[in-house]
Amino acid sequence: MKYVGIIGAGTMGIGIAQVAATNGCKVWVYDANAKQVETATVGLEKTLTKLVDKQKISAEKMTEILANISIATELKDFKDCELIIEAIIENKEIKTKVFTELENYVSESCVLSSNTSSISITSLGAELKKPERFIGIHFFNPAPLMPLVEVIPSLLTEKTLAEKIYNLMKEWGKTPVIAKDIPGFIVNRIARPYYGEALRIVEENIATPEQVDEAMKTLGNFKMGPFELMDLIGVDVNFAVTTTVYKDYFYDPKYKPSLLQQRMSEAKLHGRKTGKGFYDYSEGAEKPIPQKDDALYQQIFLRIISMLINEAVEAKRLGVANDEDIELAMQKGVNYPKGLLSWGKEIGYAKISETLQNLYEEYQEERYRQSPLLRKL
Repeated sequence: MKYVGIIGAGTMGIGIAQVAATNGCKVWVYDANAKQVETATVGLEKTLTKLVDKQKISAEKMTEILANISIATELKDFKDCELIIEAIIENKEIKTKVFTELENYVSESCVLSSNTSSISITSLGAELKKPERFIGIHFFNPAPLMPLVEVIPSLLTEKTLAEKIYNLMKEWGKTPVIAKDIPGFIVNRIARPYYGEALRIVEENIATPEQVDEAMKTLGNFKMGPFELMDLIGVDVNFAVTTTVYKDYFYDPKYKPSLLQQRMSEAKLHGRKTGKGFYDYSEGAEKPIPQKDDALYQQIFLRIISMLINEAVEAKRLGVANDEDIELAMQKGVNYPKGLLSWGKEIGYAKISETLQNLYEEYQEERYRQSPLLRKL
């Protein structure tokens, strides 16, 4: 697949275009907002120039990458593409409309895919004339740097297509994993408690955002705390993914969104991109120093890590992916310091089970129910 179309010229779309072009593909990029494509290509040129300056790539390679990328002015320009990856707004109706229109222009053999992080691949593909050629290809932000790609076949996807895309992603230098088409796939399902439980702890005035972040970084060796990470991802984006997963799991209390996060989304306190989120990123603003409390930090860490390990165990039980891919996905997709299944063994599954049982008894909420498999490990 050497002819690739990218729909959406946001950070993710242009990042995927860069990955494909770097690996010798001819890439066409389309965005409904024509100015966005121009802005994105100018930004890409600046990014590549920095890589040349740092001697990460040669000037010749930069020229080659840019030469491999063309601007598409309409969807008809994708007529020769062998693979199209959509990376637009997380809205099922808008995505479906784009795909149904695309089918009028592309060949019978062209593979259509979505980079969605949480919308059902089966539901997106079901509207197509040829749903068997549709698949999920979920990159992580920033696409050129993050190695993980989740490959998600739908119930209607042709049986050999997942393996073909898996091998293509390997050719592109990525670390692919194959996931079941369930809400959140592997990473966004298992990672929900990293944010959700952290938000709950702050909502209950048990600790401050900076204390939670410090606890997870010092005791768990996470590169970023939950609140730093939400500010980086975008508080609004994180909230939208949580809301989608919650709805798609028929309002399972385990994935219930946070009222605090909703209010911050409404207030446009979205994090780094708006200059303020859980932290202030305006010029001269100082990051608050957390009040250190070893006992509290231990409580925070054990509570959040137990929830994460429980999710990983449940994903294993349900066959969302094999053990190796579950471990790989969390390390390569969200930079977790260890695989959660092996972390559970290290802490002791009995300790994780006890922690969740105590939380369940304290709160009387289904949120803290254990995976049936956890008690058996």
